[in-house]
Amino acid sequence: MMRLVVPALLALTVGAPSFASEDIPDQYPGSALYQKPVEVIPHVWSAIGATAPPTYENHGHNNNLSFIVTGDGVVVVNGGAAYELAKALHDEIRSITDQPVRLVINENGQGHAMLGNSYWAEQGVPILAHEDAAEEFADYGMQSLQQHQRVLREKAEGTTLVGPTETFEDSYRIEMGDFRIEVLHLGPAHSPGDISVWLPDQSLVIAGDMAFHERMLPIFEHTITADWIDTWENAFEPLGATYVIPGHGHPTNMAQVRRYTHDYLVYLRARIREHLDEGGDLTEAYYVDQSPFAHLDTFEELATRNAGRVYEQMEWE
Repeated sequence: MMRLVVPALLALTVGAPSFASEDIPDQYPGSALYQKPVEVIPHVWSAIGATAPPTYENHGHNNNLSFIVTGDGVVVVNGGAAYELAKALHDEIRSITDQPVRLVINENGQGHAMLGNSYWAEQGVPILAHEDAAEEFADYGMQSLQQHQRVLREKAEGTTLVGPTETFEDSYRIEMGDFRIEVLHLGPAHSPGDISVWLPDQSLVIAGDMAFHERMLPIFEHTITADWIDTWENAFEPLGATYVIPGHGHPTNMAQVRRYTHDYLVYLRARIREHLDEGGDLTEAYYVDQSPFAHLDTFEELATRNAGRVYEQMEWE
């Protein structure tokens, strides 16, 4: 087993909460990446995106783009939100290692995970995703591309719709170089086809949108919160990961993402249950108390929307 050395960045983020601000400007001028990739543990890197929504200024880089330098090639987690963004990540990889990129994994079917596939496909790199994520991208990829084109304008140049070249149903296991890599669909969570990349020998999980902590998680129309909680309790947390690279925000630990993902979902559902039991309607449901989470980035954009969607779900449970 590889000996783990905790870099200073991870020691800080694991030891105490670290909250990003939407007001912080681009941290890596001269690159499409919002921040320069950091080595989270030996040979596992991540370029941490902004916790704000995608903007022209951050090049759409508002999620984490990670990669594993295995010793016999590089595995990239997330295609990125645009051709230019994927290329910028590849430039960073080349500055770190001469090992070729052998696989790209899309964490789900959203634009920030798949729109950069157009670059990776041009390089001849295989692209892997869960079958539900591939279907989601086939259905809504054009809508996502058009939205990114409106936001990124000329920075979206070269970005086209390219889906995964390979899909799987439950799990996909890779033996490459010094790493065992398990790509896991643990169950329903944030969006269709969400996966987590588990490195059992390193006790590290690249969680994707299973886990949030610095920004408020979004609840979509197809996000079934009761199922997300069940997947968390019965499949994700039992991994027992020491290190967690979430879909958004800095690397941290399981306790931190539990607090702001699992515990937030449980809390919000409890407030909505109280509201329903008191005969409250949808209009009032938007304003149930979520103040314990008001410090999270994107709270203003998402809190009321989340409450309304949970109300609509729980009204029929």
